[in-house]
Amino acid sequence: MQGQAARHIVAGVWMVCCVTMLAAPARAADAAFLKFLSEVWPEAEKLGVSRQVFDTAIAKLEPDMSLPDLVVPGRPQAPSRGQAEFVQTPAEYLRENTFDLLAGQGRKLLAQHRATLDEIEKQFGVPGPIILAIWGRETAFGTYKLGNDAIRVLATQAYTGRRAEFFRNQFLYALKMLENGVPRARLRSSWGGAMGLVQLLPAEFYTFGTDLDGDGKVDIWNSIPDALASAAKQLVDKGWERGNRWAVEVRAPASVDCTTGVPEQTQTVEAWLNAGFKPAYNRTLTVSELAQPASLLQPAGIYGPSFLTSKNYYVIKEYNTSDLYVLFVGHLADRIADTRPFETPWSNVVQLKTADVERMQARLTELRLYGEKIDGKAGMKTRAALGHYQKANNLKLDCWPTAAVLAHMRRGQ
Repeated sequence: MQGQAARHIVAGVWMVCCVTMLAAPARAADAAFLKFLSEVWPEAEKLGVSRQVFDTAIAKLEPDMSLPDLVVPGRPQAPSRGQAEFVQTPAEYLRENTFDLLAGQGRKLLAQHRATLDEIEKQFGVPGPIILAIWGRETAFGTYKLGNDAIRVLATQAYTGRRAEFFRNQFLYALKMLENGVPRARLRSSWGGAMGLVQLLPAEFYTFGTDLDGDGKVDIWNSIPDALASAAKQLVDKGWERGNRWAVEVRAPASVDCTTGVPEQTQTVEAWLNAGFKPAYNRTLTVSELAQPASLLQPAGIYGPSFLTSKNYYVIKEYNTSDLYVLFVGHLADRIADTRPFETPWSNVVQLKTADVERMQARLTELRLYGEKIDGKAGMKTRAALGHYQKANNLKLDCWPTAAVLAHMRRGQ
């Protein structure tokens, strides 16, 4: 072995050199992280966190550089990995076998927790199926276990995440949770720091946390009444309207102008029906439902179901800023009472890469057809702007971003 080592002494020196060079950035990162933590302490103290709790929380704490959406010096800036709601097509995200499974479980839970859900609807005006659907989507009714240490996740995102300021506040409130007696072992989270049966962020825990079971503390991890009531309070505080539906699925007329599918363009459900839209399955709507103001939503452009969405649709969207998330929650709530799927099936459209959607948004911005954030997400405003581009260029009007339309935009630059 000694002879072999001698023969490779040059290689050995090279390896030591390179290991040293590679280790230096890690030490620099550690020093910067420690500096970040020291800067956080005064803010934590103002929030009521004791020095002992703070020191215990950060003892041996290291950033988790494997998390998505980080900005790391020296590392190529990768596109945001994003949540499934923003990178999957409707057909991929809204799978019938998933709805069948969760709706069946939801019906059992609706009966099992009837008293709790009735009390929540009495206090907050949010129907039980909506709350169950949020629980089902967030943690599969508690069967999905969140695997990350929330303190480490939030510290890392606050230290070097794309939304560092937002997560700095969440990190502070997570420390406050420790101060208020929540065990560190209970603070398990998603990669974005959300916790509990319905995935609340730490600041949301303090804003919306509700002690429905009356034991003197808010427990969103083990108390189903507390967790579901906390979700309901969040919806109500964000504007939930008692007695109104989240949306109505409709069949769009062949002449539909998909560029009208923006939140600002509203009229009563009855007016939409008079314009040629028909309720799915020819459902009979109540006088109250017909009078409800609504806007048009076509999540896959013309290649799938259409919906007339109420204010409550946008309230659910405050829980997660994705149309697909709201459709999942709303449809799952409907499926708990009605086993029928969407009447109009989803077509197998192709989802453009985030970078390509960003290029499309940038071009639409140059043409003054789009004035929102360039984020690579093909949301309502992006789809409508794309439709206006298609109309202006005599292209097929479908309000769905494709490689062919992007290529057309590039040729016109």
